[in-house]
Amino acid sequence: MSVLREYAAAVAQPTLPFDDAPPGSGAAGRYDEVVDETGDLRPAWKSLATRALALTDRDLARVDGEITRFLADDGVSYSRGDSRPQPWRLDPIPLVVDAISWSRVEVALAQRAELLNAVLVDLYGPQTLLRDRVIPAGAVLGHSGFVRAVARPRATDPHPLLLTATDLGRSAAGEWHVLADRVQAPSGLGFAAENRRVVSQVLPDLYQEGDLHRFEPYLAAVRAALLSSATTATPDPRIVLLSPGTLSETAFDQAFLAGALGFPLVQGSDLVVSDGWIWMKPSGWPAARPTERIDVILRRVDAQWCDPLELRAGSRLGVAGLAEAVRRGRVRVVNGLGAGVLENAALLPYLPAASEHLLGEQLRMPSVSTWWCGDPESLAEVRPRLAEGDPTLLVRPIDESRRSLAGLTPPELLARVDAAPHRFAAQEVLALSQAPAWGAASVSAHPLTLRAFTLRHGSTYRPLVGGLATVRESTDAAPITKDVWVLKTAETDADQGLTEVAPLETAPTIPALSPRALSDLYWTGRYAERTEDLLRLLLAAQAALDQPGIAAGADRTARVLLVALDRLAGTRHPDDPEADFRSLLLDVGRPGAAAHSISRLREAMEGVRDQLSGDTWRVFSNIDRASRALRSSPHPHRTAESAGRMLAAMLSLYGVTANMVRDAGWHMIEAGRHLERGLQVCQMLSVVATERRDLRSDREVLEALLLASESVVTYRRRYRGSTRTSDVLDLLLRDADNPRSLCFALAEVRHHLGRLPGSTGSTRPERLLEQIENELARVDLTELSGVVGGRRPQLAAYLDDVIVQLEKLSRAIDDVHFESGPPPVPLSELSLIELMEARA
Repeated sequence: MSVLREYAAAVAQPTLPFDDAPPGSGAAGRYDEVVDETGDLRPAWKSLATRALALTDRDLARVDGEITRFLADDGVSYSRGDSRPQPWRLDPIPLVVDAISWSRVEVALAQRAELLNAVLVDLYGPQTLLRDRVIPAGAVLGHSGFVRAVARPRATDPHPLLLTATDLGRSAAGEWHVLADRVQAPSGLGFAAENRRVVSQVLPDLYQEGDLHRFEPYLAAVRAALLSSATTATPDPRIVLLSPGTLSETAFDQAFLAGALGFPLVQGSDLVVSDGWIWMKPSGWPAARPTERIDVILRRVDAQWCDPLELRAGSRLGVAGLAEAVRRGRVRVVNGLGAGVLENAALLPYLPAASEHLLGEQLRMPSVSTWWCGDPESLAEVRPRLAEGDPTLLVRPIDESRRSLAGLTPPELLARVDAAPHRFAAQEVLALSQAPAWGAASVSAHPLTLRAFTLRHGSTYRPLVGGLATVRESTDAAPITKDVWVLKTAETDADQGLTEVAPLETAPTIPALSPRALSDLYWTGRYAERTEDLLRLLLAAQAALDQPGIAAGADRTARVLLVALDRLAGTRHPDDPEADFRSLLLDVGRPGAAAHSISRLREAMEGVRDQLSGDTWRVFSNIDRASRALRSSPHPHRTAESAGRMLAAMLSLYGVTANMVRDAGWHMIEAGRHLERGLQVCQMLSVVATERRDLRSDREVLEALLLASESVVTYRRRYRGSTRTSDVLDLLLRDADNPRSLCFALAEVRHHLGRLPGSTGSTRPERLLEQIENELARVDLTELSGVVGGRRPQLAAYLDDVIVQLEKLSRAIDDVHFESGPPPVPLSELSLIELMEARA
């Protein structure tokens, strides 16, 4: 049976339960987004009825599985508070709105963005709203989002709000109300675009029948608005997106937006203030002077963390001196540093009057009923309901999360409010509209909220035609998002109501990469190679142990390879190789394990996500699937199978990076990859080839080494069956044509280092590399193969020396290309002499 028909029949039942609704909230009269009061489909859904009514439980189950796979392949995640990143959840059933209904929302959103901008300009400029008591001063000055450092009337930005987000909820009467304004660092636009991309792929027939507004024109308008917002006249403005880092709860959203707009994703440590301007910090700072000035910063860092000098001391997320650069008009910060004061429930009751005062207009879209407790009359109205524990009243701090009050009893909450009433606001719980959501193999109704976005494009504010809808199965449950489909009135309507956005005439440039980004890319190459080599070694050891008729632990080849694994990652289960192999593949906390290297690889790549293709994240989704399969199966054969699948995923990373532009970032990946390859070859030879065994054991051990080094086919073709240590050394150490040899790896490192901006031909890394290459060219492989007392001491000493030299080379690369000066230190931690020197 059709899912929507079943849903419509269920909604028509007067006894439909809403377990999440508080008593007396009017939940039984919720507005339904799909079905009207008569049980018929609403106008927006009627236009999709041909395809929509054909959807069955089986269809939605299939689509839901495809959505999960697509999101995993794209690496989409979201963190709630301090929790680990969780997979992004997207419901297959979109929120569909007809054009007429949306037009009223669109006008109200544009007016609200204009009002919020005018309020912000007034609060940091003439402050007529406070002077005329349109808004109580305590509601503004008592909010931590009011940044006094930028409250300068003469330096007020006339348009501090470029991009806003507004959380909306629909009442039982079907009218939209504002639940909250998100203007400090409005997130979600990247998630919304990703939702659209995925849903359009898994429901192509329904998507094409809908005739929807595309996302791309709006992103082009965002890009154009940012390029034109520079405070100084420049033909080629530099824009960056300032992120708190990869641990941010919306890290994917930030990286997606940076990639879609074509602007670098940076962190506070990547920028520096010099001569009053903001610059990309160069390698070797402060000895090296910066050359790339930043004109616009699209920030995703809360204002209080943006400047450790004037705002929050000790912050590592911002840039020291940023507030002064803003005051001087040297850089444009989007949205303005003081915008956080608008994310203030205490302002909601006063916005209608502010609209009359500043715009001379009535506010078109009301906020949910709100009382600021700093107003005696409002507090008198709130106190009785609060004392009674009225579930339809929500009390929240004006500048903290609602979670800070979780678990308080009504008397405790009342005492908290009475102690500082200006710090709290109370809101009526809105009986939100409901929408169908797929879960547990069925469709059920859940409360819905909508995040809408508005952009200042040209001289007006233009809302996104669409948005990001969210439903929750319960109050504490993780959000489930929905794509928002706004239907066109006619097929010829311009997408997003925008004609083609003409790009600004700017010179083509390749933005410089910060030392942090170069470091992340370098370690991307190293961890990728380390993971691949360990997986090959593990598979070779597993194959040796699986030889028929061999007693456990008795085979010399297997034992030698296990020793090699122990040298690289230690041994957790000395008496159970199978358990140890599983640990190497699954134990993220085990240094040197494949799982640990994969985890560090993912962290490094998250830091430069804007530099990488979206196909990159399929590597990790395939590895995650292999890990889940291994955890769910106790059978020994699953270990080798999962390791093989992980290796195949890692090999696909070569194809992804091969298509990167040959800039400094790509050269860093390749330099790291080949330096690690050289290290791994030397480590393997040090364990396997430095001991003399009987003829048969030597042949088997060396063949296993060649197999783990992906050189066995070349060796067999070249030497036609004979296996000698000197020949193996020639192939793995000095063969310039073997991509797995030390000689080849050193040549590649030299090539890629030479293409980096900081290289001159005589830097310390280049000198050390030349020394290693010269020693390799001079070494006599026959002498290295000499046996003394059952060992090859010259080979062991040479390999140990090369390993030390390669580690020294890596540290030198760090010093030259990643070093960016000492970390910032609070003045309170400096000695008196250091303070006097700083002030001199």
